[in-house]
Amino acid sequence: MSRATKAGTKATTKAAAPHAADSHDLIRVHGARVNNLKDVSVELPKRRLTVFTGVSGSGKSSLVFGTIAAESQRLINETYSAFLQGFMPARARPEVDVLEGLTTAIIVDQQRMGADPRSTVGTATDANAMLRILFSRLGKPHIGPPTAFAFNVPKRTASGSMTVEKGEGERITVRKAVYHGGMCARCEGRGTVSDIDLTQLYDDTKSLDEGALTIPGYTMDGWYGRIFRGCGFFDPGKPIRKFTKKELRDLLHKEPTKIKVDGINLTYEGLIPRIQKSMLSKDIDSLQPHIRAFVERATTFTTCPDCGGTRLAEEARSSRIAGINIADACAMEIRELAGWVRGLAEPSVAPLLGKLLHTLDSFVEIGLGYLSLERPAGTLSGGEAQRVKMIRHLGSPLTDTTYVFDEPTIGLHPHDIQRMNELLLRLRDKGNTVLVVEHKPETIAIADHVVDLGPGAGTAGGTICFEGTFEGLRAGGTLTGRHLDDRAALKEKVRTPTGRLPVRGATRHNLRDVDVDIPLGVLCVVTGVAGSGKSSLIHGSVPASEGVVSVDQAPIRGSRRSNPATYTGLLDPIRKAFAKANGVKPALFSSNSEGACPTCNGVGVVYTDLGIMATAETTCEDCEGKRFEASVLEYRLGGRDISEVLAMPVGEALEFFAAGEARIPAAHRILTRLADVGLGYLGLGQPLTTLSGGERQRLKLATHMGEKGGVYVLDEPTTGLHLADVEQLLGLLDRLVDSGKSVIVIEHHQAVMAHADWIIDLGPGAGNDGGRIVFEGTPADLVADGSTLTGEHLAAYAGA
Repeated sequence: MSRATKAGTKATTKAAAPHAADSHDLIRVHGARVNNLKDVSVELPKRRLTVFTGVSGSGKSSLVFGTIAAESQRLINETYSAFLQGFMPARARPEVDVLEGLTTAIIVDQQRMGADPRSTVGTATDANAMLRILFSRLGKPHIGPPTAFAFNVPKRTASGSMTVEKGEGERITVRKAVYHGGMCARCEGRGTVSDIDLTQLYDDTKSLDEGALTIPGYTMDGWYGRIFRGCGFFDPGKPIRKFTKKELRDLLHKEPTKIKVDGINLTYEGLIPRIQKSMLSKDIDSLQPHIRAFVERATTFTTCPDCGGTRLAEEARSSRIAGINIADACAMEIRELAGWVRGLAEPSVAPLLGKLLHTLDSFVEIGLGYLSLERPAGTLSGGEAQRVKMIRHLGSPLTDTTYVFDEPTIGLHPHDIQRMNELLLRLRDKGNTVLVVEHKPETIAIADHVVDLGPGAGTAGGTICFEGTFEGLRAGGTLTGRHLDDRAALKEKVRTPTGRLPVRGATRHNLRDVDVDIPLGVLCVVTGVAGSGKSSLIHGSVPASEGVVSVDQAPIRGSRRSNPATYTGLLDPIRKAFAKANGVKPALFSSNSEGACPTCNGVGVVYTDLGIMATAETTCEDCEGKRFEASVLEYRLGGRDISEVLAMPVGEALEFFAAGEARIPAAHRILTRLADVGLGYLGLGQPLTTLSGGERQRLKLATHMGEKGGVYVLDEPTTGLHLADVEQLLGLLDRLVDSGKSVIVIEHHQAVMAHADWIIDLGPGAGNDGGRIVFEGTPADLVADGSTLTGEHLAAYAGA
């Protein structure tokens, strides 16, 4: 062999040797112990699509969100200066021995978007910001900068004088400055105005001292009493109907005024402006139930007569491009708006038009072309909110990033799941790592790698049951594998309705003058593609009167102090039973009240604030994490102290409170409902912050089942449920109907459709293409009809 040939062979060998940088193609997790994970070790391939499966509560979110994504975000935050970190949430390192090969994590979760009245689809996605710039450049007449088209910015004027030094002398000039804003002055950018019924604020036959005010929290016993008695604007001992015009105006409308009461500086403000600030300016769904009831009783919200609900001032609506003003543009369906923007040929703003068009096209591509930019963000479903968050990542030039999705198919019709799958694959094919927590077999099937956690939920889960391909999972014998091919048979014998709930002329949102009779006494399922008008029909037309129990998708809010026992009201009968058995006060058996450990204030852990570092969390040494004072733990019921009772899972507590000394019928009823929805493994005192999305959904369902009602309205109850749990849910729905209730379910899951007595299918499309009834009848009739998208997918599912 010649020297040249040898040199060539050597060079080829050298070139074939892998580069050291290419060896980091795995995300390695060793010894993860977050929440219920039991020393989990797993290796995930980078630049691939990995799907995590397992029953609700098995530890999927703890591994993906609580471990991998949390550590990635914590490490990124540490790259910022100490000054910036002081303004950012301090994250603790997850409980894990080794985490290697992490990349930047972008989380797209199910959290609902902000429910502020001024938050819209346009403001949440920056589409409004781009439209405002467009109108400030091309709008005729020109009215000012982009803020002149913003309904969140009020118009302000200011005038004053200033001294200007010029040459040898000084000159005083008077200037008037105008800060342009597009907010409608009357509704303050909300689109609606509220009229307050004064008879709901007070009883005018009584005086303030006699308790005339009927507003929640406004009593004469506390600060309000001191302010009303000491303000001097009216006589609190005089009946309100005898007030002079000035006294009544001061009580109701007076502007904030400084007063002094008992030597203390206070501010007096009329009832109406104070109520508007404290109650009416907030999203009604975020208010406490008794305050919400008062607001609904005392106020009527009507479209603002000045701006017609557009939120914008007259000046902002006067500027137009090609005959369209910004309010018209925001009211269009996004797919129509994209067509309008495409028709604007203006080289001066070409980069802006390109970016705006890309954003609008992303809406259409992701299946949200039926929305409008003016749609309030708080009205989006969980699935819609998650897809809106995805929009900013579509077409992003970033690669080698980890995208983390939490059940991206929630709220999607089977027809739309294929489109979502394509988007996930596109993100992967650009060189990104895609991690998905998912229950739907259609999405698990496209995975390059599947990780199945279990075998059960809560303490029975937290281990890896299977790793490999989709076909391997199907043959693997795990709970998920066994249920992958589950198919609910079409119900042959359906129940006969006991009555009808007539809906006539429904026009809410995109409904087209819909007339339909909803059968009562049966399981009625309302279906249709996302945006077809299902929620508008049911929530808008089924009156929220007494006897109607509505379980929507709004998430459970709860702090570390909240747990299933406090949320369901279970703790009240337990505390009373402990108090009665031991002859002491019930407050002793609450970790939020008198019985709390004084060292940790009933939290069970002690926090040490370390400034920019993550707050250190250590188990309280005095109560050893039990949250109660030592003296309280000496009191027993049925041989157990209160901390031992709260440590019980629901299933064990069900037996404990069923008989003997610890028999508490009220507690037993609540525990039975928790077991019925499949939460028998949940600890009574487990913090709500550690519960998965599916567990929270079922906890909410169990709570509402205790309400007395004849009609149950459930909005996608299969959200977050494993295939094995859906069977249990169907059994629960059957028991509700057999007990004489009417159950109306808005659902996309084919198993629930197949199990229905009656199906109402809306469509045929979304937005303006929907809003009509395309089918009414039994599941078998829907499959036989075959003319609707739902019918096609149900036929494929049932193998008909």
